Amino acid sequence: MAVEKQELEKVVIKFAGDSGDGMQLTGMQFTGTSALLGNDLATFPDYPAEIRAPQGTVAGVSGFQVHIGKSNIYTPGDHADVLVAMNAAALKANLDFVVKGKTIIVDIDNMTRRDWEKAGFEKDPLNDGTLDSYNVVEAPITSLTKTALKDLGLDNKTVVRSKNMFALGMVYWMFSRPLDHTEKFLNTKFSSKPILADGNILALRAGYNYAETIEALTSAYTVLPADLAPGTYKNVMGNQATAWGFLAAASKAGLELFLGSYPITPASEILHELARYKHFGAKAFQAEDEIAGVVSAIGASFAGDLAVTTTSGPGLALKGEAIGLAIITELPLVIVNVQRGGPSTGLPTKTEQSDLSQALYGRNGASPAIVIAASTPANCFDYAFMAAKLALEHMTPVILLTDGYLGNGSQPWKIKTMKDLPDIKPNFVPKDKRENWMPYERDSKTKARYWAIPGDEGMEHRIGGLEKDELTGNVSYDPINHEKMVKVREEKVSLVANYIPDLEVDGSQKGDLLIVGWGGTYGSLYSAIKQLNLIGIEIGLAQFNYINPLPKNTEKVFKQFKNILVCELNDGQFLKHLRGLLPQFKYDAYNKVQGLPFTVAELTQLFTKKLGEIKK
Repeated sequence: MAVEKQELEKVVIKFAGDSGDGMQLTGMQFTGTSALLGNDLATFPDYPAEIRAPQGTVAGVSGFQVHIGKSNIYTPGDHADVLVAMNAAALKANLDFVVKGKTIIVDIDNMTRRDWEKAGFEKDPLNDGTLDSYNVVEAPITSLTKTALKDLGLDNKTVVRSKNMFALGMVYWMFSRPLDHTEKFLNTKFSSKPILADGNILALRAGYNYAETIEALTSAYTVLPADLAPGTYKNVMGNQATAWGFLAAASKAGLELFLGSYPITPASEILHELARYKHFGAKAFQAEDEIAGVVSAIGASFAGDLAVTTTSGPGLALKGEAIGLAIITELPLVIVNVQRGGPSTGLPTKTEQSDLSQALYGRNGASPAIVIAASTPANCFDYAFMAAKLALEHMTPVILLTDGYLGNGSQPWKIKTMKDLPDIKPNFVPKDKRENWMPYERDSKTKARYWAIPGDEGMEHRIGGLEKDELTGNVSYDPINHEKMVKVREEKVSLVANYIPDLEVDGSQKGDLLIVGWGGTYGSLYSAIKQLNLIGIEIGLAQFNYINPLPKNTEKVFKQFKNILVCELNDGQFLKHLRGLLPQFKYDAYNKVQGLPFTVAELTQLFTKKLGEIKK
């Protein structure tokens, strides 16, 4: 059969099936292969919230979306060009997110009447006209996998679990991807059981060959490498990049790294990643609960380590009192909050910017902390590094906000060398102050107290949760001293504005409308304003990575625009923060609280409408 090969600028592919169908692994293999070919990319894993959702139901669907291109990619894509649906529930859950006229590959072995009824279809979607607007490939993936592996002697359950590789092989053929990267991965993964490697590789090749022969796939596609800046790249997930940022910071600071954490979705991978680097001096402690995790980190900080604790929203709430202890003792500590939907258990596998107010204000008393936010999976490295630098140099806790979208998403990261990174100078007691040192004596510029490590001769001291005398650190109930200490701790955080970058604006530098976002919404917001700028619509984007304190030029930037629209994946928490600090400006808001990221399509429509209203 003659095959037409078409060159594409970009494409979005969604793999979806039951949580046991291996869709995350399948998606990651396609992603890794595309990264090796030089494509720019962004991914969005979509996990079911229920651990044991009934098989074949929409609640149990697991998905992995990947957007690859030869131009810069900033989001995982609004809608899929190709959907691989391993059962009826996966089709039901994702049908509305497939572009009309594009391709849906369906495993018809899992599309029986029982399957589509369980998924919530009233009629057979393959025959009732539901899919008439799509190019549907009805492939007996499960039965063909069984046929391909029938002579290996594997049990039926193991054979069926290999069907994801058959589907991956089909998609590899569609997009002209080589098989060798995945074959090497499978041989390594199953090195202790070669028969499993053989089975999966056989299924992968069978899927590739099947796609080559069926008439439903008359075209193969290719996406050429992206024109990225020169350098060595690695495809990284946000949680992985966060862990590496802390490793780099510890090395720059000349300290050992200590992570004290309790596993919680979607932050657990940071703990898992750092546990692999004991040979770099990293100490990863899995505590019995969230409180033990943070107080162990505070103890490590007192002992002279770069101390980190990781969590999500419910865990941040539990850590609140201990974070207050780190604030009053003025010890460096980084708290990573990979945000998810709440309250309570809420939406544990979905993304949301739900915890900004908690990060800023969620402690008793006057408890100021530095708050910063990463904005891409790759720059999780940079902001983890910066969080450590600020904590160590300013002697105060830093809360680093990422989210499920960033933590589980991935993109190419240009690998940095240590010489590319700024110095980190922990605020140790200077040699010229050791003779008459006082535990709460401060640096005159930063107001940060000096850090004395236990065991240093002549610098014995005690710290704790009771209010401190302004110099000696002894317990003090003096009301004037208490007020002074409250103010100096606040001043210390506000002075950090002198050590962070100015706020930058993407797109138009002045005009009728400034879009304001923070953290992980950057990719969608930037893509939307870029699209509008290209067709001559003037609009700017100010994406905040530094939340407390704000960059020093924030007011100056805001003055360049007549209208400010704040976009958040919550009910307006950053908007309230801005109104409190800069009340002289008029703000509008666009909020989405669905456990899903913004789409570029909804944003471009919103911004165009808003500009039209402004110009009337």
